[in-house]
Amino acid sequence: MTVIRLTRMGRKKKPFYRIVVTDSRKRRDGGWIESIGYYNPISKEKEVKLDEERLNYWLSVGAQMSPTVKRLAGKK
Repeated sequence: MTVIRLTRMGRKKKPFYRIVVTDSRKRRDGGWIESIGYYNPISKEKEVKLDEERLNYWLSVGAQMSPTVKRLAGKK
């Protein structure tokens, strides 16, 4: 099953997340198919950038969003 979820980047105590499309059996920071955005919780306004065209494409072919990505996409 294909999922849209976060993968952690950045360094210790300074997280930065990419919103990626990956296989559900892969590890959190394992390989991914496509990066469609990012989330920066450290910035003052909690910056979220999401390519909505690619998000809609992946949802149309059956990908499922994780609860966190669903919440972030809802705020956008």
